[in-house]
Amino acid sequence: MTNIKREHAISIFNAAVHAVQPSQLMQQHVQLRDDILTVCGKTFSLPAGRPVWIFGAGKAAAAMAQALEAILPHVRLQGMVITKYEHALPLQQIHVAEAGHPLPDDNGVRATAQMVAQLQSVQAVDVLLFLLSGGASALLADYPEGASLVQVQQVFELLLKSGADIHEMNVVRKHLSAVKGGQLALLADTNAWCSLILSDVVGDDLSVIGSGPTVPDPSTFSDAVAILDKYNLTTLLPAAIQNHLRQGCAGTIRETPKPGHGRLSAVNNFLIGSNAIALEAAAQKAISFGYATQVLTSTARGQATAIAAELVTAAGSWKGSRPACILMGGESTVTVTGHGLGGRNQHLALAAGLLLAAQAGITVLSAGTDGTDGPTDAAGAVADPELMLHAAAQGLDATHYLAQHDAYHFFEKAGGLIKTGPTQTNVMDIMLAIIS
Repeated sequence: MTNIKREHAISIFNAAVHAVQPSQLMQQHVQLRDDILTVCGKTFSLPAGRPVWIFGAGKAAAAMAQALEAILPHVRLQGMVITKYEHALPLQQIHVAEAGHPLPDDNGVRATAQMVAQLQSVQAVDVLLFLLSGGASALLADYPEGASLVQVQQVFELLLKSGADIHEMNVVRKHLSAVKGGQLALLADTNAWCSLILSDVVGDDLSVIGSGPTVPDPSTFSDAVAILDKYNLTTLLPAAIQNHLRQGCAGTIRETPKPGHGRLSAVNNFLIGSNAIALEAAAQKAISFGYATQVLTSTARGQATAIAAELVTAAGSWKGSRPACILMGGESTVTVTGHGLGGRNQHLALAAGLLLAAQAGITVLSAGTDGTDGPTDAAGAVADPELMLHAAAQGLDATHYLAQHDAYHFFEKAGGLIKTGPTQTNVMDIMLAIIS
């Protein structure tokens, strides 16, 4: 029965991922009839002899562009998207560049400079669609004047290991960039800009997703410094980065455009994919298996170990009919102190596994809808008491692996890793518990 529950858990997760595929979402929100393009209910006349410009950045950018090419097969398209390595897809008209994630790299810097140059050639009559998904904070890569890419990489790495959440990290990232925080949308002289957005952040704040390159930014340089201070990172920053932030706080470097900025009033930002959509599909799949089903939240956030405890406690105290499946969505954080290999979902699954010894009949899964969890080739992991007992019989000390932040190697040896490959979408994580 336990293995069937693992299979069911993975099938439920896969259903969630399928529901937020760009091929499905783009068809729902973009239509063309004659020369009238409708985007999320807003209509635009396509000017004769001019291309429709397509730009984008994120793990789902190539898939979103491919879906657009299928919707607009006879329209002249021009532009480019930047996606993560191994996420490129064959496109007919739109150029796709691959770059580094979660740390920006030289390819990202070159591709971003190329995108900036193309944006500056857009004319006022042109229609422009921007395709944004999680990962864009690293893929739209640049660095402050006087600093270097290596120094920005150091800041990104410090943030990723600090325990800061995505909202906090992206406040800092926006203030080390000339394209994030609404600044990218200032580069094109058009009154017909539409951003189509897949959310990978809790609460779906458009100014946070991908560091909000087309959305007004309410945060400030002072906010960025306060976040760095909160996690004791300020003194660890390279001198050039510290100097840039000081100048920003002093007002000698221009702030990101704020809400109410006139040039951004013509930019339409549309949310087309979210964790809530994925959770609804997961719930329907669980019901089809005969499980009594409850979605606890789509906004889970906090330390992975705390969310694991919350999920296991909810499963252990379940009072409803059985078998049952309880679901959570959101994004956990991990403060890395060990030297192992893993990601937040594998860490959460291992922490849950350690709690399952006293909770017979419960299977827990945690996985990222983008198919990659941390710097690994796994989306996440699934754990149950049988797996944990099997691991112990192999001599694997789960507590040690958790302390070393080495969940990948634990599940690699014990079984339980979930490997999907790149899913071409990204709406945070799915966590679930199946109760027999």
